[in-house]
Amino acid sequence: MSGLMLANVAEPAFARHETFHPRFGWLRKAVSQAGDGTVFADAEATVKLGVGKNMVNAIRYWGLAYKVLEQRPNPANSRLALVMPSAFGEALLGDDGWDPYLEDPASLWLLHWKLLESRCTAPTWWVAFNDFTALQFTEAQLTSHIMQLTAAAGWPTVVEASVKKDVDCMIRTYTVRHHGRQAIDDVLDCPFRELGLMESAIGDEGRAWRFVVGDKLTLPDDLVAYAALEFAKGSSEDARSISIARLAHDPGSPGSAFRLTETGLFDALGRFSETHPDLTVAEPAGLRQLLFEKDPGAISANILKAYYTASATEEVKSA
Repeated sequence: MSGLMLANVAEPAFARHETFHPRFGWLRKAVSQAGDGTVFADAEATVKLGVGKNMVNAIRYWGLAYKVLEQRPNPANSRLALVMPSAFGEALLGDDGWDPYLEDPASLWLLHWKLLESRCTAPTWWVAFNDFTALQFTEAQLTSHIMQLTAAAGWPTVVEASVKKDVDCMIRTYTVRHHGRQAIDDVLDCPFRELGLMESAIGDEGRAWRFVVGDKLTLPDDLVAYAALEFAKGSSEDARSISIARLAHDPGSPGSAFRLTETGLFDALGRFSETHPDLTVAEPAGLRQLLFEKDPGAISANILKAYYTASATEEVKSA
């Protein structure tokens, strides 16, 4: 991938998480406390959020990165933007949201997708999932790759120490360290570890990490279809088809984000399309394709609403 693509999809933002990976409850807290847009600049923010000052900054960062928060112009102070719940944040994590406490694993997959979605303010995460081709790697190898790509993107000089902090934080987001110094935030769980996207390994150079490629037990076909249509929308809103190969392998694709194989993606979309007439999975002349009759963005929005509506209905029935 060229540095130009990275510059088009991501912001040059590094180590803004204060070394804290996202914790259980943080994104919900970000949405519930950010109503008037001023909480993160409030002198009482540590009291309102119930965390230390550095964690206030981390919650703000992660809320914006996962796109459950957004910045808006502040009529009272043009130099200090308001940080408020986004429409997506309210829909998912609001008091009447689809899944305020992230009890459904599908919500974690959705947030993981949103984190990588353009414009991404976690470029280390974006590069790791969308451009870094090694399945097994060391932190030094990933750091070096990111440094090369940021230089090619024409970004202002990126400090390598900041990228190293990002790589460390990304690893702790998806897996647990079993060696070295363990700070308190290393011990506390991160919800995204449940996704099973990464695991520790032993390589030729010692401690290494490995992406887990293949079907994911907690990833619903609905979310795969949603992500596929969102990717298709970003590629061309007028198109009414996209190849499964692109959905599996292109930077920014669901195959890259969810670490799915082309066959696994094809099978998931095929199962979903059996009960959703707006979508068709076909294989004309051996070319696997996803076909859709309407605007892919409209279909994806309906898929998401329908999924959570059905989930809520099932909860009521089982109560």
